[in-house]
Amino acid sequence: MEIGAIIKKARQEKGITQETAADALGVSRQTISNWETGRTYPDILSVIRMSDLYAVSLDRLLKEEDSVNQTYRDYLEESTNTVRSNERRSQLTLILVTLGVWALSVIAFWLVHSGMDAVGYSLSVTWVVLPVLFFAASFIIGWRNWFGRWKWLTALVFGLMYALTGYASSITVDQIQVKSVIWPDFSKLPIGLLLSLAGLGLGIWLARRQQAAIRQGQVD
Repeated sequence: MEIGAIIKKARQEKGITQETAADALGVSRQTISNWETGRTYPDILSVIRMSDLYAVSLDRLLKEEDSVNQTYRDYLEESTNTVRSNERRSQLTLILVTLGVWALSVIAFWLVHSGMDAVGYSLSVTWVVLPVLFFAASFIIGWRNWFGRWKWLTALVFGLMYALTGYASSITVDQIQVKSVIWPDFSKLPIGLLLSLAGLGLGIWLARRQQAAIRQGQVD
């Protein structure tokens, strides 16, 4: 049995119209029709969402009575590799942007390291720029469920980065002036840690809400 016939049968058994399925999956009704008639193939993420929406196992969608044809297997493998590649690229982009903004915040201090400008800049970076940066980055990681169970370690990393900001800027200047070692002040570590944990928690919560809404659509 072709993949299109399999997903059409699963949808009809669940009593869901093409319009309802399209709304739940975030695609057009024509896309659903194309999948079911075999004109186009659904990607792996769409197949996973249909598995949840139609309340059937992935094994049934991909196998049923006969094996899925080789053409679709090749397409599925290619689309899966593309999704993974895009995910890795997005993760790398987020990491580089976060590190870049943090580094620029530290480097820019050297341009305004005197007078009231330094005080204003330090306050804006410490209490506005970096908190927003780490919260937003953590939110994205939680919402997209990146890095699996290791995502919680990002909270510690961002907390350390937040705590070390002052050491890498103003404290470094003081250290040069007094010609002695000044150890980092980790008193801000809990603040950075809590900011990141809040972002992660909110992202995970919203992602679960979204999944629950899709499942609720099945019942309705």
